[in-house]
Amino acid sequence: MNASLGAVRAKRLKKRDSNRGVDRFPCTRCGARLKFEPGTKRLVCEYCGQENVIEDRPDEIREYPLHQALEQLEKVRPAIRRRQIQCDTCGAQFRLEKNFHAGECPFCGTPIVVGTADSKPIEPKSLLPFLVDRQQAERLFRMWLEGMWFAPGRLKKYARRDARLTGVYLPYWTFDSDTETRYTGSRGDIYYVNQRVQFMKDGRMVSQVRRVPKIRWTPVRGRVARFFDDVVVDASRSLPRQILDRLQPWDLENMVPYDERYLSGFGSEFYQVDLDEGFDRAKQVMGQVIHQDIAFDIGGDHQRIHQLRTRHIGTTFKHCLLPVWSAGFKYRGKTYRFVINGRTGEIQGQRPYSYWKITFAVITAVLAVLGVVAVLDRSGLLQQMQYSNY
Repeated sequence: MNASLGAVRAKRLKKRDSNRGVDRFPCTRCGARLKFEPGTKRLVCEYCGQENVIEDRPDEIREYPLHQALEQLEKVRPAIRRRQIQCDTCGAQFRLEKNFHAGECPFCGTPIVVGTADSKPIEPKSLLPFLVDRQQAERLFRMWLEGMWFAPGRLKKYARRDARLTGVYLPYWTFDSDTETRYTGSRGDIYYVNQRVQFMKDGRMVSQVRRVPKIRWTPVRGRVARFFDDVVVDASRSLPRQILDRLQPWDLENMVPYDERYLSGFGSEFYQVDLDEGFDRAKQVMGQVIHQDIAFDIGGDHQRIHQLRTRHIGTTFKHCLLPVWSAGFKYRGKTYRFVINGRTGEIQGQRPYSYWKITFAVITAVLAVLGVVAVLDRSGLLQQMQYSNY
């Protein structure tokens, strides 16, 4: 197919797809589908090498008032509609996976991106494009396997055979909030008193005066304030939350305005954690920091917090997409998931342990300690160390 025919076909496909709210990004040279190349700002045709640059958009990445959005969501809560899609490359009809709005044709691999407006009331307005490509992700996975302690001996073979990396943009919320917290509590200050104690020494009972610590508690009340910027909360239920939390930090300062072209060749999920639930999770994250602020404000050697009340002022949010490489592998009938940060290469996941290796290591450590104790006992050093404690 020559360049002119490819361009004509591309225009027809684009026009037809735009009417359906489906983007396929055809190559203007050969008509094949273009895919985003991680670490760049371009779409690349894997057949003829044609490249299309993704131009920077002047759109500003905005924060949106939280309470205003929650009020609007109370009025309209549309359900997810799984749209029937027809692939113009092979003619097959299919639906994307549940909760996904970007992916590939399951029959020919054509990349497809579907708009989110009629499926979710809040659309993503920004994203972080992939920096880590598939080859880098596979290398990171192999290094992760090699570094596993106490892993079953045959795990690496099973994992490498079963793991199939998938690049996907996951939905996230970020929240900004100015907080003010009033609290009541107690401050504990350590002081010392002299106290006589008795103990055995050289076969006889002796007594000695020691300084014993006590705590003096004083009632306190006060106020702390803190501004939270971009508290990140994942809005997906496809992967374990504890794994996704450990992928942070994200370089959110490098986010770009939402552009479907960055999604071409990758999967992308709708949010499954609603905005109000996401803010509840964000408040838990903020609450941990606020507790630390209160403890510092109370001072002393120990702190007790009896009551606290936090006000959130001028809270705003963003809905964005963040890139991950995800895969799973089976070992002895159980599935283990792992995820790679598509920006930094940070990898987190689930893994099995070899209880035989752990047991052997514990036994070895106990025998080593017993050997050291025996040597000290024979040399008389153990008895000297015991006396030195009194």
